[in-house]
Amino acid sequence: MTKLAKDKRNQLILVVAVTTMGVAGLWFGLISLQEQYLRDLANRKADVTGKLERIEQAGKNAERLDSELDQATKQLARVEEEMPSGDLYAWMLKNLGLLKLQHKVEIPSLSPPEVKELNLLPKFPFKQASYGIGGTAYFHDLGKFVADFENQYPYFRLVNLDIFPEVGSGSSDKEPRERLAFKMDIITLIRPGGF
Repeated sequence: MTKLAKDKRNQLILVVAVTTMGVAGLWFGLISLQEQYLRDLANRKADVTGKLERIEQAGKNAERLDSELDQATKQLARVEEEMPSGDLYAWMLKNLGLLKLQHKVEIPSLSPPEVKELNLLPKFPFKQASYGIGGTAYFHDLGKFVADFENQYPYFRLVNLDIFPEVGSGSSDKEPRERLAFKMDIITLIRPGGF
């Protein structure tokens, strides 16, 4: 049995070689293609799962964004309620009077408002009014007044602030002048439909 005939041995080697090539062909032809297809399916599944997670996260964020939008809309409505409307000159006199009570600032001059269209953004619903004011104050009092004014009224801007020593304060020219005179412009938004 250990010795096979030459023909039988050649046939056996041929059968083993053909079988090996057939198994290798099956492996590379079918099994490896199926494994590649399964890997592609796993990659596509991971991509779809990632997209689904992003969509679910967007849904969760949409609820949060809706609540933030509601809060911002309510805050905008509160700010718009405080904006000037009606008689703009009387409105400014009243609010400057309230601020003057809190600060040691004298404001004897207030020019009438100059109302213009606001061309900041297209179809922007607000107009703007510009007032010129002038007065006197000590340096620190003026600084506190300006800071409180802009913090209390976020839709106001103080521009063209000009500060100079008050004329006529002090008994002689050699004494330092303590009070300052100032001029500035106040620009404010006007509530839509409020003018």
